[in-house]
Amino acid sequence: MKLILRAGGLLRKGPEKVLVDDYITRAQGLARGTGFISVEEQAIELKGQYDRAAETSKLLSAVKASDELILLDERGKSPSSREIAAHFERLRDDGVAASYMIIGGADGFEPSTVKAHRPGRITKWSFGSQTWPHKMVRVMAAEQIYRALSILAKTPYHRD
Repeated sequence: MKLILRAGGLLRKGPEKVLVDDYITRAQGLARGTGFISVEEQAIELKGQYDRAAETSKLLSAVKASDELILLDERGKSPSSREIAAHFERLRDDGVAASYMIIGGADGFEPSTVKAHRPGRITKWSFGSQTWPHKMVRVMAAEQIYRALSILAKTPYHRD
């Protein structure tokens, strides 16, 4: 299974870019050994998308009906790191080809566009009730992907 972190906006440089790249590289190093094909980040340029529906549509454009869709949304469930690892493990074992963890634009996702793209179950996760800058959410998501694979690989990185 491919694990894909897909986010609106480009990170060209800066400490957040360094951290995201580092965690994605680390996760990729654990991917094969834990039964995953790859881990990648996809930065999607949202300039020219003039409303939330257009942004949402562009972010969801690569996700197939058979892929897992995880929206990072302030109204989502706040899973533990072990729950995230178990979720990825279940998807992998069920033969899902790809799991997309998507960070929306500045105004979030347009619900009607999400529903039109994915009428069934949608997984929504949150990193708590605080408001986080998008760059930080991208870093936290990349780190959680790495942490989940570390848990599955039984490395000492994660401590309960």
